[in-house]
Amino acid sequence: MIKQSTDAKGRRLTFALPTEALPGPVSVVGTFNDWTPGSHVLRRRSNGMSSASVTVPAGTTVHFRYLADGGAWFDDTEADAVTAEGSFVSV
Repeated sequence: MIKQSTDAKGRRLTFALPTEALPGPVSVVGTFNDWTPGSHVLRRRSNGMSSASVTVPAGTTVHFRYLADGGAWFDDTEADAVTAEGSFVSV
């Protein structure tokens, strides 16, 4: 799930996945963090989800993927689109 909201610095994206479905530690990597693993690790929440948030400039397209422990990459089916290069969402 990808939730968007507006804050003083731009658009806030919250990436969330069900904790029980995760194969261990997972981070979201993409154009917002120069594809750096571990920069935005999904944290367990009390609602059964794990999430991480980033703020990006409004009017941009964000490309991203999830990276699980052990090097397994996966995409978000709720993104605007999924291509061979990963998921993307327009903000």
